[in-house]
Amino acid sequence: MTPSRLLPILLLSASALHAQTPPSGSASGPTPMPASAPPSAATPVGQAATPAKLGIGPTEAYDISRLPDDAYGRLARYGKELTDRTFAHIGPEVRNPKMRFAGNNLACASCHEASGTKKFAIPWVGAHATFPQYRGREDTVSTLEDRVNGCMERSMAGKPLPLDSLEMKAFVTYMHFLSRDIPVGSKVEGQGLPPFTPPNRRADTTAGSQVYQAKCVACHGPNGAGVRAGAPGSATGYAIPPLWGKDAFNHGAGMNRMLTAAAFIKANMPLGTTYAQPQLTDEEAYDVAAFVLSHERPLKAHTERDFPARWNKPVDAAFPPYVDGASADQHRFGPYPPLQERMKQLKDTLMKGTAVK
Repeated sequence: MTPSRLLPILLLSASALHAQTPPSGSASGPTPMPASAPPSAATPVGQAATPAKLGIGPTEAYDISRLPDDAYGRLARYGKELTDRTFAHIGPEVRNPKMRFAGNNLACASCHEASGTKKFAIPWVGAHATFPQYRGREDTVSTLEDRVNGCMERSMAGKPLPLDSLEMKAFVTYMHFLSRDIPVGSKVEGQGLPPFTPPNRRADTTAGSQVYQAKCVACHGPNGAGVRAGAPGSATGYAIPPLWGKDAFNHGAGMNRMLTAAAFIKANMPLGTTYAQPQLTDEEAYDVAAFVLSHERPLKAHTERDFPARWNKPVDAAFPPYVDGASADQHRFGPYPPLQERMKQLKDTLMKGTAVK
């Protein structure tokens, strides 16, 4: 059924909360974790109260089917459908050429696992509460819509969604639903990816290939092509996503960065892995990430425009220009600790140079 094209009802909060609880019948909000002081403790005048720590709730906390069948509920449900089956609505194989915004047949949930609700799998829980935010890749304050389109152009290797499109509104409304009752600017435990400290060496792609054969090949295949859910051209996407090749994320995607990929792999791979129960060591995750990223994938145009404030550029963003004197190979495969230290030393100089200009 085609979702209604009514605008979502966006709720404003006078109490500095990012989002009020959705209409009755919806799931409960994120799991509050114990604050550092009891709620009844008085806060001295002029001192900010210690915010409660928020955690990602169980799966049932985000049961979108319990939302009412109203404009907000329908749009949020379409947003979840887009997250899980991106390829079926805006992928390159959909019947309507005007709806082919994604350049590959991945789903948003290929990276944002469990419909964007899995801890340390780049979840969207709380995302709506963190935007607008400054982002180094653009060196400006970006909106949530900007961030969605960043993924559309990079991870999905496609083109931006129109800001007033039903699909953009659905994505943002679904993220709003996942972020209810989370104060503006708050951080949720389990957002993003966990910290990852890389070995102080160049990644070993040969060792990585051995890890891939032992842990990854059964699902992703010997050529990293994944497993199609249907015939090519059927807009049915993948049961197991490809890791490289023409239907994978492009080289401008965040997942094409070694430290990002290694952190994601350590916390989430092989399938069924959780942050609390990893199946790979740091060394194995590091090497297998290098093996995966050593293969060809689509190229994004104009990556030289990324991180215009060069001191913001991550050391594993393996595309020029480089400002630290290190080789392209070191940015691609490490070792990274020397690069991180070098960029710390260069930051003040680079900032002063920009200020003079």
